[in-house]
Amino acid sequence: MSSIRTNAAAMTALQSLTQTNKALEKTQNHISTGYRVGTAADNAAYWSIATTMRSDNKALSAVKDALGLGAATVDVAYTALEKSIEVVGEIKAKLVAAREPGVDRSAIQAEIDELQNQLKSIAESATFSEENWLSVDSSASGYNGTKTVVASFTRTSTGVKIQTISINIDNIKLYDASGTADGILDDEDTTSNGGVTYSVATLDISSLTDSSADLQDLEQIIGWVDSKLDSMTTAASNLGAAKQRIDLQKDFVSSLMDSITRGVSQLVDADMNAESTRLQALQVQQQLGVQALSIANSTSQTILSLFR
Repeated sequence: MSSIRTNAAAMTALQSLTQTNKALEKTQNHISTGYRVGTAADNAAYWSIATTMRSDNKALSAVKDALGLGAATVDVAYTALEKSIEVVGEIKAKLVAAREPGVDRSAIQAEIDELQNQLKSIAESATFSEENWLSVDSSASGYNGTKTVVASFTRTSTGVKIQTISINIDNIKLYDASGTADGILDDEDTTSNGGVTYSVATLDISSLTDSSADLQDLEQIIGWVDSKLDSMTTAASNLGAAKQRIDLQKDFVSSLMDSITRGVSQLVDADMNAESTRLQALQVQQQLGVQALSIANSTSQTILSLFR
């Protein structure tokens, strides 16, 4: 039945065209944004996962920066410790030379004084971002002998967890201004014969003579300096191991961030090849829909011709 009040064909054509326009708008949005799931309305589950993982990736980016900062701090401390080992080696060599009877120990001590000043300068200069692990004051408020570097960010069923890499600076510090004198270089010993208290940082051999007792004290000092040289070597090894772990963790975090980015892409990114094909098909459907609607609307004109 033909009716001028209700054009069923036009209504069907309009409904079809409306659906095509909606699909075309959605496809154009995918192409313009690059996202198949851009909002929660597109796919609530995928959007939720993607939003959470993007947030985690930002946290991992901060972890990567923290690892870089930690690596730089460790590197500064290691470099200073390595140079300090060279200087203490020089002090040890001067002391061995001073063991020879008849040498001018005052002249040798003058050289040792300069080496001691150099050690202090190296330790005080080993600062990065206001962090100095070689010259400390353990009596200061808020002092913590264990330094931590943020290593990872993990999401679990019970919440989030921050993992760290710990470095005990009480085992690598060269100087401690607290008065306890328990840094490697200011750790004190007392000679067995002369009863003189000394450390690598303060030892003075200028008053020693060629007497048997003084020579025994000098040998004791040489042994003490050698033991501190071993302690510094161990500290440098520990720092080197910590730096290697930090570098490995930094590489892992970088790879993890890339993996998360790829995973999110699989969930929400649009396949541009498929979207391009779909766009062309919808454009053709739109054109046909417009033509179908035009034909359906012309039906009323056909009815009008019956009354002429």
